[in-house]
Amino acid sequence: MKINKSVIKHELKDDFFVFIGLLLYAVGWTGFLLPSKITTGGVTGIGAIIYFASNIPVGVSYFCINAVLLLFSIRMLGFKFSLRTIVSVFVLTLLLSFFQTMIKEPLVHNEPFMNSILGGVTCGIGLGMVFNFKGSTGGTDIIALIMHKYRNISVGKALLICDLLIISSSYIIFHSIEKVVYGLVVMGVMTYTVDLVMNSARQSVQFFIFSEKYMEIANAVNQQVHRGCTILEGQGWYSKKEVKIIVAMAKRTESVTIFRIVKTIDPNAFISQSAVIGVYGEGFDQIKA
Repeated sequence: MKINKSVIKHELKDDFFVFIGLLLYAVGWTGFLLPSKITTGGVTGIGAIIYFASNIPVGVSYFCINAVLLLFSIRMLGFKFSLRTIVSVFVLTLLLSFFQTMIKEPLVHNEPFMNSILGGVTCGIGLGMVFNFKGSTGGTDIIALIMHKYRNISVGKALLICDLLIISSSYIIFHSIEKVVYGLVVMGVMTYTVDLVMNSARQSVQFFIFSEKYMEIANAVNQQVHRGCTILEGQGWYSKKEVKIIVAMAKRTESVTIFRIVKTIDPNAFISQSAVIGVYGEGFDQIKA
């Protein structure tokens, strides 16, 4: 029962932060970019171009395009992958439609470059949160994965090609190089922000915990943080006493929880925390060659 409650709790937490990420992404688009007539990559960018050309709301075109892409995704990439994006597509469709009706003017008036920067940052933070908590917005991600599977093109390169084509096509609507440049600025800022958010969450730390209650602490870290622990034999040079040392690797975001566990069980424990460049293996990044 405890395991089930823990799984449900983590799933609800993931869903909550995915929703917050989608909310930020929708606000970034409808609050900064769309009213300034600035577009960038992704299906939302295609939806923006359609909106500027035909006045069809972005939410409608975003949903229709993703519906078609999801059909291809289910057939070529499998239902398990596609299931992760379906809920996000529905939620983002509703958020884009709602905010587009509420926001008619850019949040920063007469400052297209500032709107590009702020829109890119807001959308980037939103996407970073979505990706960090196992969410997906679908869209050109699906196209990129299909290209990668059947044409041996890297996912990053495929995404870049899609986004550049979408941004460049905005020239057909506006006949303005300036708008294309703003779109490229948004793409660069958004990409950098997504990487920043995701990498900061992936930073890992290493703990050395010295405590007489090492078994209780190790069990609590296993059960509450779901991280493995290794017990080392040691000897205090001054006291000449045998000691047990807990070694644990964790994400930076999990360090507060580990400190709370140790403080609750043994307030007199000695803890050493250090940042590590990379951690590879089960529960962390894949081993790279």
